[in-house]
Amino acid sequence: MQERSSVGDLADQLRQELDRYSPGGKLPSSRVLVERFRVSPVTVSRALAQLAAEGLVITRPGAGAFRARPRPAITSTGDTSWQEVALSADAAPEAVPRTVDASGVLASLAAPPPGVIEFNGGYLHPSLQPERAMGAALSRAGRRPGAWSRPPMEGLPELREWFARGIGGSIGAAEVLVAAGGQTALTTALRALAPPGAPVLVESPTYPGMLAIARAAGLRPVPVPVDPDGVKPELLADAFKATGSRVFVCQPLFQNPTGAVLAPERRGEVLRIARDAGAFVVEDDFVRRLVHEDAGPLPRPLAAEDPDGVVVHVGSLTKATSPSFRVSALAARGPVLERLRAIQVVDTFFVPRPLQEAALELVGSPAWPRHLRTVSAELKARRDTMTAALRLRLPELALPHIPFGGYHLWARLPDGTDESALVAAALRAGVAVTPGRPYYSAEPPAAQIRLSFAAVAGTEEITEGVRRLTAAYDEVRV
Repeated sequence: MQERSSVGDLADQLRQELDRYSPGGKLPSSRVLVERFRVSPVTVSRALAQLAAEGLVITRPGAGAFRARPRPAITSTGDTSWQEVALSADAAPEAVPRTVDASGVLASLAAPPPGVIEFNGGYLHPSLQPERAMGAALSRAGRRPGAWSRPPMEGLPELREWFARGIGGSIGAAEVLVAAGGQTALTTALRALAPPGAPVLVESPTYPGMLAIARAAGLRPVPVPVDPDGVKPELLADAFKATGSRVFVCQPLFQNPTGAVLAPERRGEVLRIARDAGAFVVEDDFVRRLVHEDAGPLPRPLAAEDPDGVVVHVGSLTKATSPSFRVSALAARGPVLERLRAIQVVDTFFVPRPLQEAALELVGSPAWPRHLRTVSAELKARRDTMTAALRLRLPELALPHIPFGGYHLWARLPDGTDESALVAAALRAGVAVTPGRPYYSAEPPAAQIRLSFAAVAGTEEITEGVRRLTAAYDEVRV
């Protein structure tokens, strides 16, 4: 973190000094900047790259850095008001309007203001990401013969094989497609399995990003309640009969946001119910690699227990690595695989080969199992710290389920609590939390919030964040 800070500081200093140089004038050499500011050559290089990205300097290999000539001001004289009509009125009315609401996704993607503790993050804090191992993997991958050539459309065979082994059962490499992150894979799956206007069954509550995908595709999300043992089979069967849906999207392992794990006695029942309905189960296995140290053996993916091609499996490396390491897998058997492949090719062509090669280098290195063990222990410690702090300072918040994997807790607020007011008060107090409302496709049964413990710097920040949340709760409770 100190290196990143010094890069920003140096960029700020150089930005302030640019007026000393005429347009096209040469800046001091990297060696001079290293000596003057007492920073590393890497810091100088990154600071200059930042200014180049802003269009303030131009770097020329072997010649140095030069102040960029000012660009002429761009005046917008067009009128885009026509788009309001074009985007809201189609020639043929749709059964379900296509709407794009990214607010639920942005709640876990947007960086909070400086000084705000990030209880709303959806990814590992940089201190938990395997940055050194990823950098080394990317460097080695870039030197592989053919690393920058076009990859097979389905993905590199070795990477498909690695994902297939992780799924288990009779899934083979030929039944796996490499995709650009879990969100992209889920989008491909829903587009392949359901036509616009169709109902799609979803867990309730569920991941807001999946609800956004469905609505953007013109699908109608139909909620099926979950409890600490996962989706309720009898309600799933009723929902299939009532709607005629042919798709059920679920997270059987450490469900987002409840943390539930689909119970052993329900797993076969869910597959049987879907098979009888002639429907697919989209299995979003998004945090299998974020298991906590005390979890014990994990159940296999549903896809490993499915000989009939009911399950379309989505698995990703992103959550266990970095938000920018967007490599995932789509696995399916039967004719649906060709449809998935066709849609993926149309949408994205393929995942860049250097990223696929880097993924192979990373998961094949000794650093990979070490990283997973470190994250497993750290997530348990953070979960325990947050749980203890909430029970001490905010016993009014109910924690119906403490998960053994994933990166968050799901808390129910006392009856009568204004969820939106608490979220706003928490932000004013210096801690960002995620409201529960976006996790429901219909009216929520209660006010709830999701609290992430993965995106913070450590346990001390968790303790301080809960203290700030307590102050916010006291404010809205009055």
